[in-house]
Amino acid sequence: MRDPGRVAASIDILERYRQRPSPLSVLVQDWARNARYAGSKDRAFVRGLCLDVLRRWRSFGGEDSPRIATLLTLKNLWGWDEARIEEAFSGEHGHGALSDDERDARPLDALDVPEFLEHDLPNAEQFAASLGTRAPVDLRVNTLKANREKALKALASLGALEAPLSPVGLRIPPSPAAEKGPGVTVIPAYGKGWVEVQDEGSQLTVLTCGDLHGQQVLDFCAGGGGKTLALSGVMENSGQVFAYDADASRLAPIHDRLRRAGARNVQVIAPQEPERLEALKGKLDLVFVDAPCSGAGTWRRHPDAKWRLTPEHLAQRQAEQDQVLRQAAEFVKPGGTLVFVTCSFLNSENDERVAEFINTYSDFLIEHPLAAASEELKERLQPFVSEDALRLSPWASDTDGFTLMRLKRQDG
Repeated sequence: MRDPGRVAASIDILERYRQRPSPLSVLVQDWARNARYAGSKDRAFVRGLCLDVLRRWRSFGGEDSPRIATLLTLKNLWGWDEARIEEAFSGEHGHGALSDDERDARPLDALDVPEFLEHDLPNAEQFAASLGTRAPVDLRVNTLKANREKALKALASLGALEAPLSPVGLRIPPSPAAEKGPGVTVIPAYGKGWVEVQDEGSQLTVLTCGDLHGQQVLDFCAGGGGKTLALSGVMENSGQVFAYDADASRLAPIHDRLRRAGARNVQVIAPQEPERLEALKGKLDLVFVDAPCSGAGTWRRHPDAKWRLTPEHLAQRQAEQDQVLRQAAEFVKPGGTLVFVTCSFLNSENDERVAEFINTYSDFLIEHPLAAASEELKERLQPFVSEDALRLSPWASDTDGFTLMRLKRQDG
């Protein structure tokens, strides 16, 4: 495919998104199934262009005209000259020649965040700008099978570097928007279980838990197992990690991942086994809660999700967080710890939820978020601590957005 066909396909996908917001990956897959002529480079181009348009969806006027938003993206972000843009729209299989009004279009004076959140965000302009950039590919070295030096050598062809904050992290810089990303999951090192794809911020939330050797740990919202695997690595296969999720379908991938990683101290508890979960109440040293949330911290990677969030959806997530905190608290033994994490920057999903919890559960006290971390990690992460929480973000730590709060259950 040439520019006209690729740009036209992108506009058509974005028009479908405007009419009925859906995950972009689903819309691109639907298009690709009906575009057998499109090769892997074409699909990468279309996906990359759509993502960049959605990153500036509001300021480029996408809600009114995906066509103009695409034009402004090609002009202002991709740096195409006027001749190439004209040809992309008017050439064979193009979307149609530009009008004079379209040629004169300019970005709007609007922040690229949902309007209803504007006044609830600290540093809203900085927040919006940081979400307009593309994210790197981060990996966690699985120390059950490899060290970072060994993994770096194995990923040299992909341009991997040491991650700046995580001692077990690797980072591959983002590919240009129109190009296919690095094929991490097809390299031998991934198949051998040496590395896992995991954002550096996500890695750090587990590393703050400190020395967990020999302890009894519950990953209460385990999902596909990313943090379960990281916990197993920190524990070096000692003690026991229980991986539970209320949604059985989300747990499905965890079994293959555990085998590949060589994680032998993990027991998976399905929601169909309530008696096994019940038996753990009041017995665990650490309960790790990666709570359901808006996913605002991942909007740099998934800008389509940003515009699908509504006040109603946010309120639903907050209610789920309150429920999860209440449920998870029952498993923490006296003297044990509850670690509450969201991939969100919003106080309404973090500080406010913990405050609500503390008002009811007076035997839990907020602890410094780095209380158990190594001295080296404390030094690295202290700049990102404020008001009893670790706050990681694209603009401050160059990671996805995560908020972590640590709650200690009192003895007696």
